[in-house]
Formats: sequence, C-alpha cells, structure tokens
Amino acid sequence: MSTPAKVPVLITVTGVDQPGVTSALFEVLSEHKVELLNVEQVVIRGRLTLGVLVSATVEVAEGQALRDDVEAAIRRVGLDVTIERSDDLPVIREPSTHTIVVLGRPITAGAFGAVAQEVAALGVNLDVIRGVSDYPVTGLQLQVSAPPGVGGKLQAALTRVAADAGVDVAVEDYSLSRRAKRLIVFDVDSTLIQGEVIEMLAARSGAQDEVAAITDAAMRGELDFTESLQQRVATLAGLPASVLDDVAAQLELTPGARTTLRTLRRLGFHIGVVSGGFRQVIEPLAHELMLDFVASNELEIVEGTLTGRVAGPIIDRAGKAKALRDFAHQAGIPLEQTVAVGDGANDIDMLATAGMGIAFNAKPALREVADASLSYPYLDTVLFILGVTRGEIEAADAVDGVLRRVDIPPE
Repeated sequence: MSTPAKVPVLITVTGVDQPGVTSALFEVLSEHKVELLNVEQVVIRGRLTLGVLVSATVEVAEGQALRDDVEAAIRRVGLDVTIERSDDLPVIREPSTHTIVVLGRPITAGAFGAVAQEVAALGVNLDVIRGVSDYPVTGLQLQVSAPPGVGGKLQAALTRVAADAGVDVAVEDYSLSRRAKRLIVFDVDSTLIQGEVIEMLAARSGAQDEVAAITDAAMRGELDFTESLQQRVATLAGLPASVLDDVAAQLELTPGARTTLRTLRRLGFHIGVVSGGFRQVIEPLAHELMLDFVASNELEIVEGTLTGRVAGPIIDRAGKAKALRDFAHQAGIPLEQTVAVGDGANDIDMLATAGMGIAFNAKPALREVADASLSYPYLDTVLFILGVTRGEIEAADAVDGVLRRVDIPPE
C-alpha cells in the first residue's frame, strides 16, 4: 500500500499576543494529524506573528475541514490567520551570510535608511533585524544574505555610510566562528583606561606637554614607537619610584569596562592586556580586574629612583602581536578565535593578527585595518559586536545583584 503524497502548508497567525494562542492552534493541528516541519515566532510591542509550516496529505491540505477548524480556533482567541500551500518554501531557512551591527546615539531614521539603501543596492537581502541594545547606545543587528563575492563590497560601502551618517557599522561573516571567540586582549591606555599613563607620570616632572606631543605623533603612526617611548621615558629621569603607586591609584577605567570584563568572564573568555605602558602601574590593576595575561614594559629603577630608561625588551607594535600569539598559545586557543581591541597605530599588528580586530575610538591608521571600528566612549559596545545583547548582560547582572545604569547626559 503506497504512502499518501504530502504537501507543505504554511499557517500564519497575527494579532495581539496572549497566552493560549499556540496551544489552541496545535490542539486543532493534532486532530488533523499533520506533521510539524518548522515554527517561527516573533513578538514586537505585544504584536504576535507566528508561522507554522506543516506537512499534510493533499486531501487534508486542499480540504475545507483543516481551514475551518484552524480559523475558528484562532478567531476564538481574537487573532487573524492565513493558510496557504507553500510548495516552494524551504523547511529550514538557509543561514544568513553576514551580520551587520549598527550602533548610534541615537540611530536616526535617516542613518538606518542609508544603511538599508546601500544594502539593497548591492543585492543583499535583509533576513532578520532585531534590537540588541538601548544603553549606553542604541544597537541594531541585521542578519543578511549577500550574493557571492559581495561581502568585501558590503564592508567598504557600509564603512562610508557610517562616516556620513554618524553611526558605527560593523560587518562580520555570519558563521559559527562569530560565537567561538575565546580570548580577548585589550590595549590599556585610552582603551581599558582613560588617558595615557606616561602623560600622568610626566605631569609629575613637568614634561606633560612634551610627552603628549610625542604620544600623539606615535599614535598617528608618524613616529617609531620604540624611539618615541624612549624619548618619553627619558623625561621621567629622577622621579621617585613612589610616583608609580600614586599614578596606579589614580587610574580611571573607561566607562563600561567592568561590565565588559564581568560579562566576558561569564562567557568563559580568557582576558589579557597588552600595553606599551608600564608593568609597575598596570599589574595592580590587572590583579584587581582578575585578568589572565599581562604584557607590558618595565621602567628601570635604581635606588628608588626612575632612571629614565626601560628595562628589558620593549613591547612595541610587533611585540604586541607577539604577546597576543603567546597568550593564545598558552591558553591553547587558535588565533582565529581571538579578539584584539586597541586605539593606536602600535596596535595595528595585534589587530591584524587576531581573528577579530576592533578599533576603539581609534586613530585613522588603525581604523583602516580593523574589522570593526567603535567611536563611542563606552567599552561595553565591544560586547554588541561579539553578539551579546544588553538584555543578556543585564539579566546576568540582575542575578548577581550588580545591575545598574548610570545616567548619561545628552550630547
């Protein structure tokens, strides 16, 4: 005896969400002995869209009984329903090819429209759009499907849109690798903390203006980092070593830093810092923040006084990339599962080495090579690029009793 032919039927329920809608629908479907192929549901501001794809015999699919029973059940709960044959509808949707994250404070309709227009112009389809953050910035995540060979053009086009529209836009491949990051490394000065340690030390010797000028030139890539570091450290000669403890006590974390590190630890990340700054200042902070890895320079001290020289090899641009590789090796993590976050030209090699390089309030030289560029002064925006939502962050914080929001003054 042959098995009756079956066809797919799509049932779409819409209306004000309420308890009992799904159970009412499936009670009817069970009576007609259909097979479930897929279910997709979204609720936006209390409005439900529920799609159920089932397999039914031709007799059931084309008969009136299934239609009448489903319509009656759904109308009893006050919603609308459509039923249609869907022979060309795939059971499981093909995965998107890319993820686009848009961040702004605010994201204007014009800015988002510009993103959508550029996406459409490249023949890229918007599959899913969802909000990922309302604090400290608004964040939207788009899952899109791009034709073969369009990925590189999409990145370039949206980089231009971001600059023109005043928002941050990051484009990533939509794949398992996005959810497989296991090691993240931060630069310290002007990334994990506010300001530059060398300038705070130079203020003790009255050389802050000179040091600031050298620092700016180095961060722009206009001056060799090793030479610039040696010049800046030379201005510290004669200072008592006690100034290192004084500066360490005055360090201020970048807004969102504790939230970022707390969330990353929950996710099982290994966390490290790589800095062109100084071990004597950074290590106490790294210990407080429970970081796994630290690589930094060391100031030479003789008889309790800074000599104006660096002791040992200098952590320069190449040294930062090497430190990232060393951390990954120690943790047993492949480089494609690493993330690096920095702001200056001396971070270029580190970001290029990592599986994902994120430029944070960065100089142009670094933004050009980064996979994503963030321009808002909140370190937790890094989490949104990694696929974590504000809701997930705050749900975990609430469980641990550390949930809070700090008022942000309007710009």
